[in-house]
Amino acid sequence: MALLEIQLRPTTPWRAGHRAGDRERVDTVYHSDALYSAVTHAMSALGWLDEWLDATARAEAGSLVRFSSLFPVVNGVRLVPPPKTTWPPAAPGKLYAKAAKLVPLEVALHGMSDESKWMVDGATECLLPAGTAAPFTVSIRSAAAVDRLTGNVEPHRTACLEFAAGAGWWGLLEIRASESDQWEARVKSALRLLADSGFGGERSLGWGRAAEPEFADAPSLFPAAQFPASDATALWLLSLYSPHADDAIDWSGGSYSAIARGGWTDSRAGAARKKHVRMIEEGSVLAASSLKGRAVNVAPDGFPHPAYRAGFALAVGLPGEVTA
Repeated sequence: MALLEIQLRPTTPWRAGHRAGDRERVDTVYHSDALYSAVTHAMSALGWLDEWLDATARAEAGSLVRFSSLFPVVNGVRLVPPPKTTWPPAAPGKLYAKAAKLVPLEVALHGMSDESKWMVDGATECLLPAGTAAPFTVSIRSAAAVDRLTGNVEPHRTACLEFAAGAGWWGLLEIRASESDQWEARVKSALRLLADSGFGGERSLGWGRAAEPEFADAPSLFPAAQFPASDATALWLLSLYSPHADDAIDWSGGSYSAIARGGWTDSRAGAARKKHVRMIEEGSVLAASSLKGRAVNVAPDGFPHPAYRAGFALAVGLPGEVTA
């Protein structure tokens, strides 16, 4: 099994559609289901679609390739949704830590011993080392759609993320296949293609592009945790998750929350609204010894092919017993 870190340095604005569907709002996390969808489109362009679906969405034993969501990174500080069982701190000081939705990985794993070293950036809801600039700003861009037949103009405004120098995205890629070298090479190729062509919304405007993706071995990022999360009792999700029928979870324990995911298809068969599905969101801690997850077909009724919403679990085993 391979566990790799992915880092992307945006060269243009990025747009991850907001859960409310509002064009003037934008998500500050590029969710794992959107990343899987983007990679699937790239696999199709590269001629590997059927093999990719067999290894992931159609694999009865569970996906051989799993992604975390992409989270901001700035000057080497990796931000992440902290475990809901330990955040916010039980005895907060003067720092309003509860306002932080993304915290440095070291804080998520080891806690915050000296709050004077940190600050909360209210605009981005990030906990950052004191004096560190925010990884991004939320900007509103104005544009107009012109009907070429009637000449009617429909102005609109769209929110996007503009990343600071030294900032970008980071995430994890887990490959469980015995032929991991093959899938590692193919996923890297797909991500390189996407860095050139764009991730997320408004790609026709040049948004969502990045410099050459960077890859590195990732197990050393979690020295106090268990990765892979074998025989753990508290699993901290770094991806969105749709429970599989085989997943044994004690829902009375842990701490978790759900998110509704919708959106539109992006297919040669045409554009159509996907069915909504509720998923367990990143940062949730589940009481289970293992998690598989599943891909849900969210294509509208009568659509000519499936549209998969990937809910494969990428989770870190936390030390100690899970508490409610």
